[in-house]
Amino acid sequence: MNIKTYGPDEALAGLSRTGEQPEPTLPQHIIDRNSEIFGEVLNAHQVVDRIVTDVRERGDEAIRLYTKAYDGRDIAQLEVPREQWNAALVRIDPELRLALELAADRIRSFHEKQKRENWFDATELGMFGQIIRPLQRVGIYTPGGSAALPSSLLMVAIPARVAGVEEIIIAAPPRGDEGIPDVILAAAAIAGVDRVFAIGGAQAIAAMAFGTESVPQVDKICGPGNIFVALAKQRVAGTVAIDQIAGPTETLVLCDDSADLELVAADLIAQAEHDPLASAILVTTSKRIAEGVSAEIDAQASLLPREAIIRQSLEAQGVIALVDTLGQAIDCANAYAPEHLCLQVVDPWAWIPAVRNAGGIFVGENSPEALGDYTAGPSHVMPTGATARFSSPTNVNDFQKIISLAAANTLAIQTLGSATMRIAHAEGLDGHAASIRRRMDKN
Repeated sequence: MNIKTYGPDEALAGLSRTGEQPEPTLPQHIIDRNSEIFGEVLNAHQVVDRIVTDVRERGDEAIRLYTKAYDGRDIAQLEVPREQWNAALVRIDPELRLALELAADRIRSFHEKQKRENWFDATELGMFGQIIRPLQRVGIYTPGGSAALPSSLLMVAIPARVAGVEEIIIAAPPRGDEGIPDVILAAAAIAGVDRVFAIGGAQAIAAMAFGTESVPQVDKICGPGNIFVALAKQRVAGTVAIDQIAGPTETLVLCDDSADLELVAADLIAQAEHDPLASAILVTTSKRIAEGVSAEIDAQASLLPREAIIRQSLEAQGVIALVDTLGQAIDCANAYAPEHLCLQVVDPWAWIPAVRNAGGIFVGENSPEALGDYTAGPSHVMPTGATARFSSPTNVNDFQKIISLAAANTLAIQTLGSATMRIAHAEGLDGHAASIRRRMDKN
């Protein structure tokens, strides 16, 4: 397999990223499809702008139009009745249901530990503190793509539920006459969400952002999706909050000569099979691993049904970087700021303090990223595209807000008043100063 390689002198520069987002390049069949729908050639931003504007202005009518155009489905009722969720929960494989329930329990348990509490500090100047409030209504997009992803629904909805969000709605694309896949509806039931809508793409994001006759406006939109979903979230940010602009998924496997070549290759393959745009990166101090991993990937990939996707991903985005020391390897990892960082070295815990930028760290060969995708407990919705430099995985704090509280007393006015007025005057805000002076004069 032809995978890009870097030596010690070029690895750091080759893996450094700034988080810039280039103009998306659309496949020709997507360009052609959009041209049929809109009657002209449009780039991705223009398509999203048209859809968002239409949904904002025409509501359900526009949603039905785009659902027919993109999903091939005439849909009279956008909301999926709860009876259908319950029926789906019965229809799916019982072993799959148990697996989803296990994953849900572990996600819930992990996120329960993140909950923040109100705090109040009683001082001689009064009471000061903060109040934690959950968001009232959250919208979660659950992608369709090449496969239904019930795990993504669980990984976002359950932290929101733990945070105390009052109403959680799901938007998921229907698939032809089948509608939303049973496994997605079953996951919605297991996660305990409130409403489900059969809407996909940018139109789903617009519906949740602005509200329509059927879909309520939410306070925040979360969840991964394709390029049109990502751009739509970017377009409506400010009208509502968003979690992140999710890009293609990525894993950086960092290993030394103690690593098991078979497992290293398996982890790179697990990442690559997500999508042709997924990035599977190997940074190693082992010449044996660097030279042997391509052949091992070839052998393992040939046994898998998504072999073509694996090869496309690795040949387009894959990297093998051979460096001299683990310190250099960590530098490369921090410069790349991966969504997933897998440490397969002799003493992984010794290197964790040096990791500055990663969505999640997977420690040792028994902690593959695949475990994190489903049942480890942390949300698998993590920052991509080098945004791990400044952002975090989906967590309970995403669904709560802080209200600051200040209950000052007379002593506070006398103690803090002069400094407050001095700063106000310096800023030219004499009315601010006057509001303090009047209180000081009364006391």
